Amino acid sequence: MQHDSNQNPPKQSNDGPDDDMIAFASQVFDVARRGDAAMLEALLAKGLPPNLRNDKGDSLVMLASYHGHADAVRVLLEHEADPNLRNDNGQTPIAGAAFKGFAEVIRTLLDHGADVEGASPDGRTALMIAAMFNRVEIVDLLIARGADPDARDAGGFSARDAAAKMGAADTPAQLAKASDARTPKA
Repeated sequence: MQHDSNQNPPKQSNDGPDDDMIAFASQVFDVARRGDAAMLEALLAKGLPPNLRNDKGDSLVMLASYHGHADAVRVLLEHEADPNLRNDNGQTPIAGAAFKGFAEVIRTLLDHGADVEGASPDGRTALMIAAMFNRVEIVDLLIARGADPDARDAGGFSARDAAAKMGAADTPAQLAKASDARTPKA
């Protein structure tokens, strides 16, 4: 069929998403940031990809984790979102939650298969991040779930080293105790 030049020209297709799709995706990312678990459930039930990422590589799980929304994280993970999906900077949801101090989010991630030792490209683990910011409850949680208090980042620093360098008041001693408990007695 030939196109009549007096009518509207046919839409040119391109390889990328159209403006409406971009606007919709932006709204979905905002739903994750706000932690609207019910809306995420409805969208996922209608076929929303659970591992959708924004232009920075942040997944819906990363956004919900970073903003402290354990219920939203749980809904996403129950729909088979990847708890270890890294953003473009190599950061994991568990590291984001450790940075922000969200123990319940970390617990939810771990309950759904997040790697307790999932390090960023520089080797920094969630335990190191929690220790740096004196997040005692999170340090206990991560160690109880198998985090290695003696692991070292790419610069050779342990969680205890990082905590001491940042002036954390409680976590250096907490990590020393955990490390001593792991060391076999002669």
